[in-house]
Amino acid sequence: MKRRRYPPTRKKRRSTRQPVAHTIPAMTYEADVADGLEAIAAHEIVTRLGAHAHLDPVTLRGMVRFTFTGVPSMLFNLDTILAVFQLHRFDVPRPRALLGDQNWRTLCAAAERIMRCHPRGLFQTFYLSAAGARTATMQRIAEGMAHHLGLRRVHTPDEGHFLMRIRRPPEGGAGWDVLFRLTPRPLSARAWRVCNYPGALNATVAHAMALMTSPHREDIIFNPCCGSGTLLIERARAAPAARLIGCDMASGALECARQNAATAGMADIVQLEPWDACRTPLPEKSVDVLLGDLPFGGLVGSHAENEQLYPALVQEMARVARPGARCALITHEVRLLSTVLDAQQAWRIEQIIKVSLGGLHPRIFLLRRTEW
Repeated sequence: MKRRRYPPTRKKRRSTRQPVAHTIPAMTYEADVADGLEAIAAHEIVTRLGAHAHLDPVTLRGMVRFTFTGVPSMLFNLDTILAVFQLHRFDVPRPRALLGDQNWRTLCAAAERIMRCHPRGLFQTFYLSAAGARTATMQRIAEGMAHHLGLRRVHTPDEGHFLMRIRRPPEGGAGWDVLFRLTPRPLSARAWRVCNYPGALNATVAHAMALMTSPHREDIIFNPCCGSGTLLIERARAAPAARLIGCDMASGALECARQNAATAGMADIVQLEPWDACRTPLPEKSVDVLLGDLPFGGLVGSHAENEQLYPALVQEMARVARPGARCALITHEVRLLSTVLDAQQAWRIEQIIKVSLGGLHPRIFLLRRTEW
């Protein structure tokens, strides 16, 4: 019986090739932030994203520009940022050139990649934000992109899931910018906010205020006039705390705060009380941090009422604050609060930050309780 001959086996050579590193190309992004909070937002970007992010040296009000080499989904949970956009700059003389074959393919591919970062069906509508949005060229761009993505066009930004912007470079120069928002809703539209209340503070501003007080896990926090609970919830999201206490005399506000805290999974850690903020049962020198969104006298209260409220509230906060306690207050009644603080010695003003948001220009007062 003949033995079957097999072809001789060759000894495999060990490959000298190095493994190919799969890297994500750097993309340029812009973060919309509340005007005045750019430094806090930039610090969060660098801290949260590490070596993947590099800040652009261009500084503009209300935005932070950066390059990023990670996956876009890593940008969906930034807390001090209103919304994140992917930026594409085209060296073209007019928007009509964006409809050229190569430019249009680039834009369509970028938009598709953003949609693939989310579950299918999450984007339903399309909105174009641009100067001259009603011109024939802009209409062609909007209709073409909406059709390509299979989305329904809407004509108000609040209804648009996929938001596209076209503009001139804000720092000057030639060309046109096209920006795509990364998420169907702004990052400031928190999932925990199931109950809205008149005059509720923007969540990104609340988060920034919490960070301004240098949070520690041992902190006992008091939020007078807590409203729908925005400051308490965002402080809890920023860092652990020993105790979170909020009070409001409006039963509707407290119920709203309870619903929001429950949705945020914080029903057991946020204490809500129907107290008069100017006469609380809290012991003297028992609070480490005070956070307050004071009535502006517009949607809530009036200037005449605030003239009585602010001095009494500042005095009560001084009573319950421990020596060295930190405090962050936001108000549109800037002159009134400044006058009240100038007339007392319990609180020292460390910084005043002007914030522009939604057509309003309130100030954030950072205070420190004196040692006596």
